[in-house]
Amino acid sequence: MSKKRAALLTICILFLAVCACYFLLALYYGNGFGVNTWINGVYCTGKSVEEVNSELLSCMEAPNILIVDKDGNRYFIDLKCVDYKGDYLPPLNAYLKEQNSLLWMNNLARKKDHALSPAVTYDEEKLREAFRSLEPVRQELFRQEEYALFRDEEKGWQLYDGLTDRLDIEKAYEALKTVVDQGGHTLDLAEEDCYYDLPLTEEQKTVKRLWEALENFQDCDIVYDMGDAMLAISPKEAACFVAVDEKGMPLLDEKGQPVLSEAAVRAYIASLADRYDTYEKEREFLSTRGEIVTVAGGTYGTKLDQEAESAYLMENLLKPDVHTGIDLNHKPAYEKETTVRGRNDIGDTYIEVDMTQQKLYYYEDGELMLETDVVTGNMKRRMGTPEGVNFVYNKQKNRTLRGPGYATPVKYWMPVKGNIGIHDAGWRSEFGGSIYEKNGSHGCVNTPTDKMAELYDMVEIGTPVVMFY
Repeated sequence: MSKKRAALLTICILFLAVCACYFLLALYYGNGFGVNTWINGVYCTGKSVEEVNSELLSCMEAPNILIVDKDGNRYFIDLKCVDYKGDYLPPLNAYLKEQNSLLWMNNLARKKDHALSPAVTYDEEKLREAFRSLEPVRQELFRQEEYALFRDEEKGWQLYDGLTDRLDIEKAYEALKTVVDQGGHTLDLAEEDCYYDLPLTEEQKTVKRLWEALENFQDCDIVYDMGDAMLAISPKEAACFVAVDEKGMPLLDEKGQPVLSEAAVRAYIASLADRYDTYEKEREFLSTRGEIVTVAGGTYGTKLDQEAESAYLMENLLKPDVHTGIDLNHKPAYEKETTVRGRNDIGDTYIEVDMTQQKLYYYEDGELMLETDVVTGNMKRRMGTPEGVNFVYNKQKNRTLRGPGYATPVKYWMPVKGNIGIHDAGWRSEFGGSIYEKNGSHGCVNTPTDKMAELYDMVEIGTPVVMFY
């Protein structure tokens, strides 16, 4: 046999051997999954359907189904509670049936990865029970088909809307079943169009127009600047400004605007005054001696102009620019006003006269600038210096103080309440102690001349003066 014929025979034998191997492997893969086949992350090459099913089920857990409502709230159903079971045999058999084992070589160059969902079984009654226990479903079951206004104690006028965005419970449940049957994990109720609206009657359309006017009105942007607090008019307070009919329902005018109750507006301003007016009111004051003392009202303090503020609200509450979502800070009008506003309007710059200790202190920006002994009104002659929170309303030099039976020249005079003031007393050689009990002044605060000169230069008109025993 020639070499040529021998080589040709060898090639034929090798070809037949390769073909035999190819077809033997095709036969092998025909009874299992082809080369380089992965399903759900499991290597399946050469394995039977039963083997792959067993491996997939060993990795499978009953999933939690996420349910999202129209407001984005998230709820979960644990499918373990509904006897959830999976089986990959049907999809595996379907995949294997479509596999062409003769083309197994096509998979050598690349990994062939597939995702299969199992055929599932579960207890439908338990699934329905779990679904009906969800918060949005329970709310829908008890939701009444009403459309009416009501008064909330904190939020003012509110609308009970039982007609819009109703949840179609049966449609939502069927959508849930589809997700579970297909091996899914999420149900978006809005995307699945599970909400619907009921039509409004003519009477309900009137209620809707009334609610739209009230909702806009209650969203009020007026913010009262009370000095130490910014007070926004709340929906609860705005609701009180609306007049009502004999049935207690809010009234609208011919322009579709709420009708204002002037009495309610005045009551609101009166409540502000009651909380923030300090004029002629007692105060709690932390004295230098370390005690909290109660000080009577005096000439110093704030007092709201209630007439002006009531007129302001009546004029501005219905204006469009008060309902734009942009705060409108409003400083109220005052009949009496102090430099520092708020419930603690004494601030940290003031004169303190402790008449029990017979001491005068001057604080500026919270720092003690001057301290001195003084002599206050004569207690034995019933000329005791009056208690109260007053203020320096004038400053004069070289003034003669006059009263019944006396005319006294002083170098420095700072009146704080009527003819009661703080001044030097050059005729005295001693201050402090118990002098005031029998040899006190006619009611003024007698101060050493050198200390009075310092105090006079530091204190400005308007400075509060806290006087107490």
